[in-house]
Amino acid sequence: MTPREQYEQFEKNYLCEYACLSSETKGREVPAQKCDYRTEFQRDRDKIIHCNSFRRLKHKTQVFLSPSGDHYRTRLTHTLEVGQIARTLARALRLNEDLAEAVAMGHDLGHTPFGHAGERILDSLCPDGFRHYEQGLRVVDLIEKNGKGLGLTYEVRDGILKHTNTKAETLEGYIVRLADVIAYINHDIDDSIRGGIITEEDIPREITDVLGHSKSERITSLVGSIIGRGIYLEDGVPTVGMDPGTEKAYLALQSYMSESVYRNPKCKSEEAKAQDMLAKLYEHFCEDISRMPPLYVGLAERFGKERAVCDYISGMTDRYAIDLFTELFIPIEWKVR
Repeated sequence: MTPREQYEQFEKNYLCEYACLSSETKGREVPAQKCDYRTEFQRDRDKIIHCNSFRRLKHKTQVFLSPSGDHYRTRLTHTLEVGQIARTLARALRLNEDLAEAVAMGHDLGHTPFGHAGERILDSLCPDGFRHYEQGLRVVDLIEKNGKGLGLTYEVRDGILKHTNTKAETLEGYIVRLADVIAYINHDIDDSIRGGIITEEDIPREITDVLGHSKSERITSLVGSIIGRGIYLEDGVPTVGMDPGTEKAYLALQSYMSESVYRNPKCKSEEAKAQDMLAKLYEHFCEDISRMPPLYVGLAERFGKERAVCDYISGMTDRYAIDLFTELFIPIEWKVR
């Protein structure tokens, strides 16, 4: 047996009855020869980690736009934290860790520069709207590898598409959604404390008495709640989730963060400028699609110019968008020699 076949056998012997086995994947839209060493989901994880869109996440905003400190989260560090939590959940629940990790690594590939502010402005400009989870599929299917796509398995693509608002078909995809909310709420608290927006003591006691008084305690409480409840049936369908008391405290924490941080003028003071900048870039490229790289010109011919312009802009990092805007619209000093 090859190393892949041995691991596939291990999955069959060890994983729980609700796990998605790599040997039973629904496959890829374009079939590919199997690897002797890695399962299909391990290959997908590696495809994502080695792609350009994944590397660009290191220069994309999470919450704070262009923070001056070195320790604020970016979209990449967020992704790594989601992956760690997803693997912990999958391992404890005897689900497929590799599938969970692959979905986690790819779940935010469709995010715009400047975080959700960028997503909102593209959504308002594009006739068909813009949603980062749908864009994630376009990235892995149509944009990566110079338009060839990554050729991911059905289950990983499903998890990327459904990590925000819709329940994934696999439990592994669904735990990434839970890992995502656990990661972002806690690292956003951490970054907000670092930025002087809130203090640990500001968080209401009815929340901290349940979830804990530090990032580590809160993550442990939320993850432990899901693991402790285990896999259960809801209307005959296996699912996972927090116990009611923990979920109530989490929702209260989310409400607190929305009011104190996510809508805080101090945090959002630069968002209007970022949105105006992306709107100007959108208008510029819609006026003449030949101003975009050839890949996106081809996408415009297939899907319409507005969608292709969104493809181009959403793939930019924060600093690339700023540099491009400066080059196109900010006059430079004329020097007399």
